[in-house]
Amino acid sequence: MAAESSRSLSIKRYIEHPKGSPTVLRLVVGSQLRRLRKERGIDLEEAAKAIRGSTAKVSRLERGQGACKERDVADLLTLYGVLDEDERADFLALTRQTGTRGWWHRYSDVLPGWFDRHIGLEEAAAVIRTYEVQFVPGLLQTEDYARAVILLGHPRASAHENDRRVQLRMERQNLLTRPDAPRLWAVLDEAALRRPLGGVEVMRGQLRHLIETARRPNVTLQVAPFSVGGLAAAGGPVTILRFPEPDLPDVVYLEQLTSALYLDKEEDVDHYLSIMDRLCAVAETPASSTAFLEGLLAELG
Repeated sequence: MAAESSRSLSIKRYIEHPKGSPTVLRLVVGSQLRRLRKERGIDLEEAAKAIRGSTAKVSRLERGQGACKERDVADLLTLYGVLDEDERADFLALTRQTGTRGWWHRYSDVLPGWFDRHIGLEEAAAVIRTYEVQFVPGLLQTEDYARAVILLGHPRASAHENDRRVQLRMERQNLLTRPDAPRLWAVLDEAALRRPLGGVEVMRGQLRHLIETARRPNVTLQVAPFSVGGLAAAGGPVTILRFPEPDLPDVVYLEQLTSALYLDKEEDVDHYLSIMDRLCAVAETPASSTAFLEGLLAELG
């Protein structure tokens, strides 16, 4: 009974205050369906038969990786013994919301499909932890710096397309200043700060922006200097997203050149959390990092 009450409250909370995006709403629906299936002792094969699909389809639904169809959710609720009309109505209402589009779909002409999910998760996160090796994180980039990074990655694109990519990146940053802003905890490798993307003047502006942004109460910024050595080499950039809903697992985002990996298995998340914790422990403290940034700015004259 307590589990049913908790589940109903969780669903109602997202119906009444749908934070972020259809991405996280799909995760909420999927996590609740997975919990119901396991509570009832039903295997994937039986669930797949109920929705006339494959076990892979059920897995994707439970992991929030595909569209949530009302008919499928209704059939699974019946299989799992959820017959209360009000509870079913809440589940199906939330399912319908998963089909809405986030603000970033205005940029679908320049938004890779593999990055779409990341923005949706980012919008709904309570905590975003990130480590960057090559560049300043997108959420902390100035417009000029972002343009330089985007030109580097899209040298053959039209000016209009790259303008759109810059606009998208700038609009993403609005989440840091909204009333329910997530906490951003960023570790920047010294190499990213010394790489003069866009020229000296652009880097001056970027360093000033980092110093200013680090003063925000919801932003923690640390620099991993070269002296940290091999420990800083987490294999590339890493972002870990944590959500306010306790049923949702943390998600590790690993961006590659033309794709990305999203990991939510407990052992994978724990591995990257351990790496991130070690990085934060050996990196400069936030206060020392600000002094480090000021020193780099002074070097540029």
